[in-house]
Amino acid sequence: MAHQSETLVSIPADDVELEGMLEIPADAPGVVVFAHGSGSSRKSPRNNFVADVIRDRGLGTLLFDLLTEAEDQYRENRFDIPLLTDRLVAVTEWLWDREDVPDVNIGYFGSSTGAASALRGVARLQGDVDAVVSRGGRVDMASEVLDEVRAPTLFIVGGNDTQVLDLNREALDHLTCEKDLHVVEGAGHLFEGEGQLEEVADVAADWFAEHLQ
Repeated sequence: MAHQSETLVSIPADDVELEGMLEIPADAPGVVVFAHGSGSSRKSPRNNFVADVIRDRGLGTLLFDLLTEAEDQYRENRFDIPLLTDRLVAVTEWLWDREDVPDVNIGYFGSSTGAASALRGVARLQGDVDAVVSRGGRVDMASEVLDEVRAPTLFIVGGNDTQVLDLNREALDHLTCEKDLHVVEGAGHLFEGEGQLEEVADVAADWFAEHLQ
């Protein structure tokens, strides 16, 4: 079995330290950075399930908390998309500077409001992020930068999450990059039905495996 490095990391951003878990299979061609709107990111069972599937495809993952525990006490911070974007960009730059992460491709997996920060981060880092997947994403909160996104972008939305689905369809029309929309039939916002999260993870992992090689 290929060696996999697993590191609990502390990432400096602004004046705080963000906790994260960096796991990279040997010879991984890319690392997927998870962006979540609330402070549960690193420990979220849903995100960890998706990360496991992505690592099974030979890619690395970085799950981290966009907000400190103290910051996450304030609900408005979870919707402060500029702050979340700044954090995501800072974490990405920290990742590039690490000696144990060779010159790998970078993907973003964003959920809910984290998807907005992922799209804004991609627009800001022009050409340096190689793929994006949004799960149930509030992609409308990145509407003014959609035409600047260059990375191949996949939106995954539950078929019963009708408001978010409408927002995703509208946003997709504004993207000029390689793009796709995957609807998980019968799923709500959290993909809690049988097999639904598995479908999200498989579709996301396929997208990253194709675009982070």
